[in-house]
Amino acid sequence: MNTSIFPRMHVSYHVRDIKATVDFYTKFFEVEPVKLKDDYAKYILTEPSLNISFIKSDVQVANRTMHFGIETNDPSDLKRRLGNAMHHELAIDEEKNVNCCYAKQDKFWVTDPDGYRWEVFQFLENVEANDKKYQADKVCCN
Repeated sequence: MNTSIFPRMHVSYHVRDIKATVDFYTKFFEVEPVKLKDDYAKYILTEPSLNISFIKSDVQVANRTMHFGIETNDPSDLKRRLGNAMHHELAIDEEKNVNCCYAKQDKFWVTDPDGYRWEVFQFLENVEANDKKYQADKVCCN
């Protein structure tokens, strides 16, 4: 794996259980962590280019972040990622042709052990209004 793609984003956050987190993200990202300790795990991804780490915290984890996302422009990549999530029996919420963030999208959602939600989506086209679900829940747009 080429881990030298730059620039890349870095995200780090606290989790309750490193083992459960590593189990989830190894399945979701389809790679093993590059660094794993009893209280820490780190993944380097090339698609998307991301350095993500998790730090065990005995303090209550507050997942106030609305969600994280991976955008793809290839419908076969979206289908592959959905198939991977299904293969690993991750709980999935699939949506097709939804208007979110003023864009029509196909997407699915998964939730990690601490309640952090991941949206994997393909942008289809710009739209003038969000679906009522997204206006009421404010699930999608920041």
